[in-house]
Amino acid sequence: MRDNVPAYSRVDTEETATELECFPYSVQHHDEGVCLLVRMGPHRILLDCGLADISSLQKSVTKSSKLPVDLVLVTHAHPDHARGLLSLHQAFPHLPIYASEVTSKLLPLSWPEAENVPQFCHALPLRSPIELQKGLVAEIFPAGHLPGAVAILLTYTTAQRAYKLLYTGDFFLSNSRLVEGLRLEELRGSDVNVLIIEGTYGTSRHPHRRNQENQLAERINHAIAEGRSVLLPTPALGLGQELLMLLRSHHHFTGRDLDIWVDGAVAKGCDAYLELLPHLPPSVQNFARHQPLFWDERIRPRVRRLQSEHRHLVGKSPCIVLTDVTADFSQYCQPNTGSWLVLLPEKIDVKIKQQYPTPTTIDTYLLAQHSDGPGTTQLIHNLRPQHVVFVHGSAAYLADLTSLEELQNRYHIHSPLAGTRVELPIGDTFLQPAPPETNYQGEVTELDTIITITLPDAITGDPRWRQFADTGLIEARWQGEELVFRGLTQRELLNQNSDRFMMSDVDCCGTCRHQRGQRCWNPASPLYNFRVTLEGYCPAFESYES
Repeated sequence: MRDNVPAYSRVDTEETATELECFPYSVQHHDEGVCLLVRMGPHRILLDCGLADISSLQKSVTKSSKLPVDLVLVTHAHPDHARGLLSLHQAFPHLPIYASEVTSKLLPLSWPEAENVPQFCHALPLRSPIELQKGLVAEIFPAGHLPGAVAILLTYTTAQRAYKLLYTGDFFLSNSRLVEGLRLEELRGSDVNVLIIEGTYGTSRHPHRRNQENQLAERINHAIAEGRSVLLPTPALGLGQELLMLLRSHHHFTGRDLDIWVDGAVAKGCDAYLELLPHLPPSVQNFARHQPLFWDERIRPRVRRLQSEHRHLVGKSPCIVLTDVTADFSQYCQPNTGSWLVLLPEKIDVKIKQQYPTPTTIDTYLLAQHSDGPGTTQLIHNLRPQHVVFVHGSAAYLADLTSLEELQNRYHIHSPLAGTRVELPIGDTFLQPAPPETNYQGEVTELDTIITITLPDAITGDPRWRQFADTGLIEARWQGEELVFRGLTQRELLNQNSDRFMMSDVDCCGTCRHQRGQRCWNPASPLYNFRVTLEGYCPAFESYES
């Protein structure tokens, strides 16, 4: 176990016994899944159960304790976090298991070979503290990554103090096409003592999500243009559905005479998403009002479920196939079909069962569903816990995170091996240094003479943003090699001598308090959300001076 104590922090262990500790049954250094036992005072909580073999949990049962733990909390429905739950329920049917409503409905897909999987998971509401046992409260927050995925905040309260632990599960700060990202503002200021966090991508830095999508779409488009078919093996839930939405809406494929075939568990995952449509982002629900979300043979590209009667057609002309990561790819890449490009997702274990003839090329791509290194450290610095426990990732990637000086100097860092108990003493005299200065990263898009600068949502949460963006107009100047921006105020605009701006004594859009960036932002105005000319006028005019 890697363990680091900050050079200028201290825990007062004389006053407090170790009320918190973590015992990982598995931390997914490879593909074994995640399963963590957390003790908070008298409470034993199991966080996820990605074990294929639950015998280690069964061995922990004693005569005085008929259950291995008091309760189980599940972050999401991917097998590496949930595959052992059915066996656990069968072995201990009275053991309470909790998850979000969406996860409880998706869980049966974790056992495709099982028939009539019982509804054993209790649904917890989002953003609502629930007392699960006396003195133990759980609250769950959307974590991005997958519909229904949550971060779990546990609060254990004694007569002396409250102890707080947050477990992220798999999280993603960015929005994807079917899932909104984890919102930092929901967790900021929650006074977390212990953060158990995934480190899937280590310290890697990823391109912006839209850039990842464009790069992948370009590769697929290039293959189709060369007359090759494309095979995309994915997990049943998450990535496959994201890929379908990308292929349906990207300009390389819209209106194109092209078949997209969906096979196996990925198709069942699409059906499950359709049943959960009210839980998906509003933009997705709006899309579904105008055309089917997945299955559609009328609008090009055609998205079709691959049935047995269609298999002889697959690959005869360039097409795209989405199938299970466990599938035998040779059933699609047949000798009598054309050339194939097999694209494997990075960081997802895909076992290639055989070598294919020359016309088949195998390559990888990145379409991340986990936060990269900067996203991971951003969450840590927003929560500022005393202890940070890294799980879920290769040992090398987690070692990269634990060796970061910006973390070592601020927090107690742990990266335990499976079977290693981690004591997490909490004291009132922990001296937490100020968080590092926040640097925001965005992207620049150029289209002819128009330049669009996209910045993260976190900027608008700063109270200084309202003043900066008051008019929607900016002034820019070069400062050495850097381009510096500042917002222009209404008063500055009114005092400019340019003919573009009207005098302040004229009632017009140019002097209205609701005009910003030459757009009306007054809900009471008939011009609301429309672009306006500065000399325009409406009855809802309000002077900036009023």
